[in-house]
Amino acid sequence: MTKKALIVGASGIVGSATAKVLGDEGWQVWGLARKPQQQENVTPVAADLLDPASLASALSGVAPSHVFISSWLRQPTEAENIRVNSAMVRNLLDALSPAGSVQHVALVTGLKHYLGPFEAYGKGALPQTPFREEQGRLDIDNFYYAQEDEVFAAAARDGFTWSIHRPHTIVGKAVGNAMNMGTTLAVYASICKQTGRPFRFPGVGMQWDGLTDMTDAALLARHLLWASTTPAAANQGFNVVNGDVFRWKWMWSRIAEWFGIEPAPFDGTARPLEQQMAGDAAIWREIAERLGLAEPDIDRLVSPWHTDADLGRPIEVVTDMSKSRRLGFLDYQPTDDAFYALFEQLRADRLIP
Repeated sequence: MTKKALIVGASGIVGSATAKVLGDEGWQVWGLARKPQQQENVTPVAADLLDPASLASALSGVAPSHVFISSWLRQPTEAENIRVNSAMVRNLLDALSPAGSVQHVALVTGLKHYLGPFEAYGKGALPQTPFREEQGRLDIDNFYYAQEDEVFAAAARDGFTWSIHRPHTIVGKAVGNAMNMGTTLAVYASICKQTGRPFRFPGVGMQWDGLTDMTDAALLARHLLWASTTPAAANQGFNVVNGDVFRWKWMWSRIAEWFGIEPAPFDGTARPLEQQMAGDAAIWREIAERLGLAEPDIDRLVSPWHTDADLGRPIEVVTDMSKSRRLGFLDYQPTDDAFYALFEQLRADRLIP
């Protein structure tokens, strides 16, 4: 019997990678978004997760066996993040409940489970690294916890299994995404190359010298498939990272080399991208028009605030994958190769020169 997936956020970094993995495995896939994009092997579903009536109407003919939630809306405060993003999950699962078709729900959150929300990111008392799944919730408001609680409540009501997936910063392609370090760095490097500006590391010394890891979108998609179809993985939370660790002082030179530019020496001074790129909208539009690129609006490609948050953390962040390994998920992805694959795809799609 063909498995049927509903991907919420199908056009985002995680959703698009998941749609490809499931489509390649022969799944029937619906992709829900307010403004769905055309995607191969995906049936679009237009709906607003904050509008229960819209959801009920849009999902009336949709009966998924598996639901993958990888969508959120950024709000100005964590209290609003909690209110809005928990309502999105609750409304979705309430709309799917009457059909009784759902067997598993996979929710993608992230390492803010351990680091805290952006209002208190990497501050206060934090668990020791490497982060492990048995480390409990922080004693602080966090919309990830609120989303989890909505999934747990609906699972208790409707009898489906669930999995929670906690990636680190995700490397993958999406246009119009709120958190996209890979494309942000690609656009920044391209501007530096085209203008002759120095390619300066934007973060702090701890991130330059300390160990870190990341998550490739395709690897995360395979992890979602694995956890949602492996009985031993049911009703558990999992970290999801590539399996390697690196220091940014090594990775920064690797990225520079790919773009054919010299990395500027790092003197220990943080130079956030929000400041470095504050006036780059007109510069990027000129580059895009001159070189025939597909997206002249820089705000559709970059998210400097998110990259600055990651590269400005005062702590070393590495993540343990032993739980997944013990249960049989053994996939591995070198992070520099993940960056290179993304850059090649962006160039092939005429998003960078």
